[in-house]
Amino acid sequence: MNPPSSELDLDVVTAPASTGAPKVPVASSAIVAATSAGMPDDHQALARARAFAEPLLACESLDTGENTLAHADAVAAILRDIGGSEAMQAATYLVYACQYLNRPQEVIAKAFGENYAALAVETNKLVRLQHQARLKAAEAQAKKAEERLAAQDPALQPTSASKQPVSELAASQTENVRKMLLAFSRDLRVVMLRLASRLQTLRYFATIKGNPGEALAREALHVFAPLANRLGIWQIKWEMEDLAFRFLEPQTYREVARLLDEKRVEREQHVEQVRAELEQALRAQGIEASVQGRPKHIYSIVKKMRGKSLDFGQVFDIRALRVVVPHIDDCYAVLAYVHARFIPLPEEFDDYIAKPKPNGYQSLHTVVRDAQGRAFEIQIRTQAMHDHAEHGVAAHWAYKEAGAKGYAGVSASSEYDAKIAVLRQLLAWERDLSGATQNLFDDRIYVLTPDAAIVELPKGATPVDFAYAVHTNLGHRCRGARVDGVMVPLNTPLQNGQTVEISAAKEGGPSRDWLNAELGYLVGHRAKSKVRAWFNALALEQTVARGREAVEKLLQREGKTSIRHDELAAALGLASAQELFEQVGKDELSLRAIEAHLRPSEPAVSSDAEVLLRKPRKSQTPSSGSVLVVGVDSLMTQLARCCKPAPPDDIRGFVTRGKGVSIHRADCTDFAHLQRKSPDRVIDVEWGGDAQAGRDGRPTVYPVDVAVEALDRQGLLRDISDVFAREKMNVIGVQTQSVKGTAWMTFTIEVSDARQVTRAMAVLSDVQGVRSVRRK
Repeated sequence: MNPPSSELDLDVVTAPASTGAPKVPVASSAIVAATSAGMPDDHQALARARAFAEPLLACESLDTGENTLAHADAVAAILRDIGGSEAMQAATYLVYACQYLNRPQEVIAKAFGENYAALAVETNKLVRLQHQARLKAAEAQAKKAEERLAAQDPALQPTSASKQPVSELAASQTENVRKMLLAFSRDLRVVMLRLASRLQTLRYFATIKGNPGEALAREALHVFAPLANRLGIWQIKWEMEDLAFRFLEPQTYREVARLLDEKRVEREQHVEQVRAELEQALRAQGIEASVQGRPKHIYSIVKKMRGKSLDFGQVFDIRALRVVVPHIDDCYAVLAYVHARFIPLPEEFDDYIAKPKPNGYQSLHTVVRDAQGRAFEIQIRTQAMHDHAEHGVAAHWAYKEAGAKGYAGVSASSEYDAKIAVLRQLLAWERDLSGATQNLFDDRIYVLTPDAAIVELPKGATPVDFAYAVHTNLGHRCRGARVDGVMVPLNTPLQNGQTVEISAAKEGGPSRDWLNAELGYLVGHRAKSKVRAWFNALALEQTVARGREAVEKLLQREGKTSIRHDELAAALGLASAQELFEQVGKDELSLRAIEAHLRPSEPAVSSDAEVLLRKPRKSQTPSSGSVLVVGVDSLMTQLARCCKPAPPDDIRGFVTRGKGVSIHRADCTDFAHLQRKSPDRVIDVEWGGDAQAGRDGRPTVYPVDVAVEALDRQGLLRDISDVFAREKMNVIGVQTQSVKGTAWMTFTIEVSDARQVTRAMAVLSDVQGVRSVRRK
């Protein structure tokens, strides 16, 4: 015999046998030749697949301890029993052969075609991911138990190497297993293979009287059984529920089984008596019906007892019959007879023929009592409905050729319609589990960390998305990535089942390029928000530094450097100095507001504080013609002293009692008060033609008040007066007061145009020590 070539060596993984002598490598090309000879037709795929897999699997064992070939044989048998095709049964052997082939996709495609290869590789990948998820969940549970134990006894505190908190990723593994099934379920055969495989695993442990472990049993009960229910494969659903429940709650399982067994003989005699009588009576009515006792499923009994707070004797379907008839009309005829023969319980009647369940299940359910008051449930359905109830989707393919209308009113005239019906069931199952309405087939992927934790990501996610999903800090420091051991660019889209390893810098932050959608570094909203948050925090740090600098300069200028920053923030109603600096840096709090707080309040004007420098000249004071009342001639007007308007100020009029119309600036606070109080006395006014020119050609002047706040110093009054002199303004009055080093001065000046005041105020602001200048 010639030694195997190097090409053949690449195709087969040599693994040590679980028992016995070392296994001799088998060249895949030889397997292909042996299984292909004489069996070219597809109908021989099952025999070919088993022959292909037997030398690879015969001496191998699964992690459960079950022989791999025996497991594959049992899975194929389960698929056969629920109506699975030979092609699907054949795929079972190829799935388990994958892990012993170096290039499974290529080898299986060469022997069986691309469809078989894709199915086998995808299913094997899902098997591996689910196994790793269970391991991770078990680690998380053990870690939590260790932490609880340590919290109770300080002497049992974990070492420094094990003080890390339980990973959020590990805690979410069970939920991710559910979603993974959908992510890998574009081909329904993947789901069918996994359901059958999990059922066989439970059967194996029941046979050897072992325990599969809580993680595997819970996964079967809360993930696989609901999926089987949604697909309508009740044979698998019921058996899987009972076996998983038996492992999870053995004491409760045994107690219910004991209660079922105690009066089993009496109950079976009663059910058989009613069955025979009902079948005979229906035949007498001209209805061909098959009446059978319905199996009792322990988990469904326990669920009903717990859900409705019933004791064992109150559960109706402990006694149960099923009536199968040829046509839908016969279903309702049987129902009418049953309700006439027995006493129906109306609240327990359900018509799932008129209104099928979301998974396509159809049947009539009713609960009746006999003359002795014993309640029992009767289900009535057609043969097609029964096959669908027992075999679900598998039955759909078998009955597809029956006509244009299939069970549940679903059009079965095309393969497309059938697939749509299947997808509806998968989506409904996903909604049952998570409450979500989005289609997880298309928008999620599942990848692995180097230590086999499963990470859920949006479709198209990159290594940067992955890094942020694992830990925010890892995302910030991400600098490179390996996918399945190969270095890839950080904007590479990831695929289901890949293992991702991140290379990270010791320190650093994200790149702004990551937020550029055109570059494709980030897909997930969660990762994007974390990058934005990092840059926002960086911007905030710069804003706070800018605000701190401004506040410190202000305190230095005001001579208040002894004030603590926290005390200043508290005095301004802020929680901390950090908030003070942030608001100043963002211009949400002005430095003028802080100045106003630091300075003493302006004192009330005393009667002796005003110095009248000179009286206004009568020839230059405003005449009554300087202001016109709109729509009224020759109405007496006077300029208000509170705001002292001057042209071209925007003005309004207020009708006084006995003093004519008082003219105010439109922004006068006193006028605003009068307007709120008596809006009907407000009138429109405007400056007259001689408002500035005067009657004799000389300009009319108006008294205007200018308020100045400044640091009190020697020569301040002189410097301010010099400004007015340079601006050729006549100062006719001054008020001055000084409190704690701050001077408040009000200058009354004569101007013919208010714009002169604006120019003067700009110059006054540049005088040394002047803090603010405003028109009163």
